[in-house]
Amino acid sequence: MPSSRRAILRHILSGICTKMNRTKSVPTDVMETPLNRCLNTFDIALLGIGHMVGAGIYVLTGTVAKEMAGPGIILSFILAGFISMLAALCYAEFGTRVPKAGSAYVYTYISMGEFWAFVIGWNILLEHMLGAASVARAWSGYVDSMLGGWIGNTTLELTGGIHEPGLAQYPDVLAFLVCIVYAAALAGGVKATAVFNSLLTLVNIAVMVLVISVGFWYADGKNWSEAEGGFLPYGVGGVIAGAATCFYAFVGFDSIATSGEEAKNPSVSIPVATVISLFVVTVGYILVSAALTLMIPISEINPAASLPEAFGQLNLSWAKYLISIGALCGMTTTLLGSLFALPRCMYAMASDGLLFSCFGKINPTTQVPLLNLVVSGVMSACLALVFDLAKLVEFMSIGTLLAYTIVSASVIILRYRPMERIHTTIRVPAVAGSPDDDDDDDEDVASQSSMDTSSPTSEMIEEVLAGRLKAQFRCLEPLLGRFEPGSVVSVAVMLFIFLSFAICVELKVSWTQLYTGTWWALIIYGFIIFAAGTCVAVIAVHNQNTRGLIFKVPLVPFVPALGIFCNILLMVHLDAVTWVRFFVWVCIGMVVYFLYGIRNSKEGEVCSSYSILMTTSEAGKVPWGSFKATSGGKKSSKHSIFERFTGRSKPEDKKSIVEESENETSGYS
Repeated sequence: MPSSRRAILRHILSGICTKMNRTKSVPTDVMETPLNRCLNTFDIALLGIGHMVGAGIYVLTGTVAKEMAGPGIILSFILAGFISMLAALCYAEFGTRVPKAGSAYVYTYISMGEFWAFVIGWNILLEHMLGAASVARAWSGYVDSMLGGWIGNTTLELTGGIHEPGLAQYPDVLAFLVCIVYAAALAGGVKATAVFNSLLTLVNIAVMVLVISVGFWYADGKNWSEAEGGFLPYGVGGVIAGAATCFYAFVGFDSIATSGEEAKNPSVSIPVATVISLFVVTVGYILVSAALTLMIPISEINPAASLPEAFGQLNLSWAKYLISIGALCGMTTTLLGSLFALPRCMYAMASDGLLFSCFGKINPTTQVPLLNLVVSGVMSACLALVFDLAKLVEFMSIGTLLAYTIVSASVIILRYRPMERIHTTIRVPAVAGSPDDDDDDDEDVASQSSMDTSSPTSEMIEEVLAGRLKAQFRCLEPLLGRFEPGSVVSVAVMLFIFLSFAICVELKVSWTQLYTGTWWALIIYGFIIFAAGTCVAVIAVHNQNTRGLIFKVPLVPFVPALGIFCNILLMVHLDAVTWVRFFVWVCIGMVVYFLYGIRNSKEGEVCSSYSILMTTSEAGKVPWGSFKATSGGKKSSKHSIFERFTGRSKPEDKKSIVEESENETSGYS
């Protein structure tokens, strides 16, 4: 009897693990959506620029320059922009594969499985909530600065101060109201939002050009001299720490991927808009930060309103007020971007059954998820009311970096996944304007799913070889060829992530020993680097799957692997308290997933471990929870985790629990 219990428990745990690793099946027509497809490439590019150019350029620039990197903030923005571009390329490729709302959440669901998708989606929700709250707080701070601190002083007199660590000095009622008002404005529809966002973004770009031009006109090279601390007053560590914070300024580009279900031609618009917006914003940040640090010494920078105060010190009052107007426009577009993306991520997760079904409803008139918008606006407003801006920014970075890491890993995994496994779930959308007859679609899908050996084209050859060793590396067949195609790459990606984390921790903890050449540090560090390089080499010796991709990340697996390493490097440099808060948020998400999501997922198993224990008549019934049984109680044909990663099944798993218990009983007798 105890052995039967163990067998039952083993099968139940195996079923749970299988559910956690099931991947999303995308409908054949991925262009079909209840949302309104009305955005062109220009609209989406301005949406991304508007989301990125806001509090980052008007608030974050002064904070990082004065407290972290000095004039080296230029290098911080270059590093953060480069790392963001690595992630943006991965987002762009996925945007052509799957033009669905949900961004990194959907991409992870398709490639890595449900559990990791929920973790990413849960953190994306937090990212956008914190983003909206932080921008609303910065918006309020700018208005308060223009009014000479009247709002803050009046609030302190009425309510008193808040003296808890991590919370703001006083409750920011204006920031609360800003979130509510802009959330209400977004309820008018996506096209009206896009037009309003485009106008404000163009005003913001014009103000940036003014800041750069006037700033370099009044530039003084002495502000970068040794007398003022030099170009790197906080050293290389300050540049890296500044890059981790500056990363906040680039998080808006994932709102481009979130608009995939509202783009007219997502397979073209998403990659083009992503690359253009990120390039424009990176160049703008670099030039503005250079102009700021050249105009005045870093000791005189006001972190709360760096650019207006800098021009005020130069007695340029007209420029000061123009910049303040541009700052409010920029922060408005950033706030709109966060409040635009957040409801759509909630909608994507609810549509898959991982969040409560009420969040998966679309208003038929405005074609906007109104309930999601209300909840998003209220929660963001509450965060803006009580939390400090610096803590909001720091906390948001860790979730964003984790999402970028998983998306980069997902690109590698899908590139080396066998073609037949992808064609059962993903269909690349047709380019807008091309003939898209239903009969032709059915023929295309059928031809993609079948292996027609009568026409040995290059595409057919790629279809056969995807996920297998390249011809020139057949010597590795005895070592790597025994496993299911694509499984070796998946394991290598996971090991590379773990080893990258170990390298980054070693760099932070034992940098002094590495710099001085301590033998034990060099041996450990060298071994970890060798192991990580071996993982990338193992991935590279396999054949890729690139069929049907309009946009492809170059130099796979090297570019995504570099993106993974850089994202982890920035994550390691975040404060320890930020990690604690992050794990608390993830734990809350695990409660939601295991009590609701795993039981209500639309990708539920066709059979459960319980049905194996039942009679034929009982197995046809739907038992408690989300476990569903097939008629006749037949065992599911889906692979287990062991099979997915090794390509082989364990012999004992082929027996039912009843057979095992009978054999054990006869053995005892």
